[in-house]
Amino acid sequence: MLTLAEHAKLVQNPVERGLVETIVLESAILDFLPMQNIAGNSFRYNLEATLPGVEFRAVNSAYAESTGTVNQKTESLTILGGDSDVDKALLAWGGNEVQERSIALRGKAKAMVIKFQDTFFNGDVAVDANSFDGLKKRLVNAQVIDAAANGMPVTGADDNARQSFLDQLDLLISRVPGCQALYMNSVIRGRVLSTLRRLNLVEKVNGGALDKINPAYRGIALLDAGQRADGTEILPQTETQGTSTVASSIYAVKYGRSKEDQGVTGLQTAPPSVVDLGELDSKPALRHRVEYYPGLAVFGGRGAARLRGVLAA
Repeated sequence: MLTLAEHAKLVQNPVERGLVETIVLESAILDFLPMQNIAGNSFRYNLEATLPGVEFRAVNSAYAESTGTVNQKTESLTILGGDSDVDKALLAWGGNEVQERSIALRGKAKAMVIKFQDTFFNGDVAVDANSFDGLKKRLVNAQVIDAAANGMPVTGADDNARQSFLDQLDLLISRVPGCQALYMNSVIRGRVLSTLRRLNLVEKVNGGALDKINPAYRGIALLDAGQRADGTEILPQTETQGTSTVASSIYAVKYGRSKEDQGVTGLQTAPPSVVDLGELDSKPALRHRVEYYPGLAVFGGRGAARLRGVLAA
């Protein structure tokens, strides 16, 4: 199972390879997320529900038979993409065809990154039946932690307040064995880094397929979940927590390269593809079509967790 960056090394078409490399460069998720290639439009797997029993036995006695149970789950692939046009007038006015079409494709790649990252956290098939459920909808019970009844500031007024926040962050990390990434919005990330600097706890870690250098806490990368095209945060600072309406969430994620890793794994039929449709009959433009068939699976029950009620104060 490879990440998209690792897949890109195997792509023969230079246009498609460039598209994938741009996606990975722009994304703090698709840089890390292993993608499992599957055949068809869905993936079925067994999720452990209860363990079998074991016991001590006496000499010459038998064990009582006990078999664990599993729940069968199905994850569906989605269709993500769009058409990228370059008006021929731009070429007539001296534009370079390769350059102009590359610029258009880079824009499409960035748009795909934003859409995927937004869906990774906020996706809800009840709202958009053509998408997939994100972590916010998938995480329940012990995997969702309230920082405090009415929200908790990250920096606070003193070191005691900052230590209280780190206590909750440590609790979040404990809910995801092998946690590799902490995702938050840009404002909360700045507050977390400020708190860690004040307590002399800032670290750096190399991570992802591109081995980017990221600030870290306890060896875990602190990553910006990103912004939408309109500049709003993918993880907004407008969640309600008790009496507060200006809270946000931090997500802890472990990425898995197999079901046995019990982490968060991407699904795909293949890396994103690019088809050159040439000049259109309907208008004087050259068109590329970009298409990708992604999905998401959270194996086990502890591949991710959410700390909600985080205040940018």
